[in-house]
Amino acid sequence: MKVKWYGHSAFLITSQKGTKIITDPYQPGGYDGAIKYGKIPDIADIVLISHSHPDHNYPQGLSGNPEQIKKSGVSNSAGITFNGIETFHDTSKGKERGENIIFTFNVDDMNVCHLGDLGHSLTINQVETLGKVDILLIPVGGFFTIDANTAKEIINILQPKITIPMHFKTEKIDFPIETVDLFVKGLKGVNKLKESEIEIQKETLPQEPEVIVLSNYL
Repeated sequence: MKVKWYGHSAFLITSQKGTKIITDPYQPGGYDGAIKYGKIPDIADIVLISHSHPDHNYPQGLSGNPEQIKKSGVSNSAGITFNGIETFHDTSKGKERGENIIFTFNVDDMNVCHLGDLGHSLTINQVETLGKVDILLIPVGGFFTIDANTAKEIINILQPKITIPMHFKTEKIDFPIETVDLFVKGLKGVNKLKESEIEIQKETLPQEPEVIVLSNYL
């Protein structure tokens, strides 16, 4: 499996068979220019959309005609089963920012979890529904989503092999959110990479949890 971070919460996940999944595509230039990431160039087979905000829901900006999955429950596409779990974008059961969908799916015999714009801690039922997580894509910037401390709490509960932070402040996102530095402070096993893409194989998943910070591609 290859995981490429475009920026914000948008990733490209490519299976060994070549199936391409894009998560939460943003609108370049959205929010009056606050989103400075460039156009996503890759053509995907499937696009996952956690909620309807422009920084996560811009499939019309993608090339090709990927199948869109933006609902809770079980969906199947390209031989992959996606489980959408209903959550909220805030701590007020959606009254402030609406609903959010967590997506879990298995690629190359590894369980991937994309938390979207999760805005609260996970319930016991949600943790049980998520099950085993090998690779966790988690927002850490706060304000609109969970903050660094809540993200760490969720990691301690889910115990993923690899955690990749997302939705944090960079030079290309003009939102009032924190940089990744607050999240990684005090964590063990942190690897900050200059690359935007990594390749992960089940056989080489780390024995001890790792946090991998990717550099945005666009």
